[in-house]
Amino acid sequence: MIISRTPFRISFVGGGTDLRAFYSKEFGQVLSTTINKYIYVSVKRQTEIVDFKYRINWSKVEFKQTIDEIEHPIVREALRALNIDFPCEITTFADIPAKSGMGSSSSFAVGLLNALYALKGQMVTKETLAQQAAEIEVDILRRNMGKQDHYAAAYGGLNVITFNSDETVNVDPVIKDNNSLKKLSNNLLLFFTRQTRDASDILKSQTEATNDKFGTLKKMRDLVPELKKTIMQEDFNNSGRLLHENWLLKKSITGDISNDKIDKYYQKALDSGALGGKLLGAGGGGFLCFYANKNSQKSVIDSLSEMHNLRCKFENVGTQISYYDQ
Repeated sequence: MIISRTPFRISFVGGGTDLRAFYSKEFGQVLSTTINKYIYVSVKRQTEIVDFKYRINWSKVEFKQTIDEIEHPIVREALRALNIDFPCEITTFADIPAKSGMGSSSSFAVGLLNALYALKGQMVTKETLAQQAAEIEVDILRRNMGKQDHYAAAYGGLNVITFNSDETVNVDPVIKDNNSLKKLSNNLLLFFTRQTRDASDILKSQTEATNDKFGTLKKMRDLVPELKKTIMQEDFNNSGRLLHENWLLKKSITGDISNDKIDKYYQKALDSGALGGKLLGAGGGGFLCFYANKNSQKSVIDSLSEMHNLRCKFENVGTQISYYDQ
């Protein structure tokens, strides 16, 4: 049995410029971090005497004899890509619900590939895992999404990720000591709105709006070096302002990124002392992230008491094999 552990991510600024509709014309760029909340993928090679060749345990349990029969799209394409032609079982566990803005499908794709390569006795680079996971979701399954989540999940840590028109991707760590990053992490608050959504639908409308909103997306991309500078200088209060600026720009792209309920929550947090924030992921639900100093955090948490406050820390490992027994 082999188990991979792959983190979820928080994207701070620049989201949307990792869509091909944008970076095919100008480079896209995001600043994001992974957190200590994970998806675990367990894979096990079975004996030849099992009744079904493939067993996949997710929100349903699948028993299939061929790869083509498998309903789970990422599992099907990953098994096909790696030519897994022997009986195996795949099971997943996660710390955070799917469709909640933390890049769950991409983390799963990266973690599944990592575990399957290990099952075949192979080690591949983080670049290979990210690139192949993105290829499965974006090119093969033709999902309306960008590539930032695959690279964040594979590499881990706080990074500036750049998307080039030739499809190459650069991952540049934000080099800062752990104590400073801990200060930043401790001033971030995450709240689960208890609304989940299909990001693909929202990103489809955003892709269609890219030409009309190209200037807005460029402004979001250009916040990346500004945010990096505030982190390097430990001007963390200004980081909150930049999150707010990014959120206002993002909301203006399409009408389905936010809604009345999310806007109400957001305003409550600002009125209670948060300096800025944003909805994570494509929009429409999931997690709200706020920057708030220690002296105002209790007030913010109390004002949003109907939502779950998720405690987390930054992590810098990315996907890894956490259990290996061949």
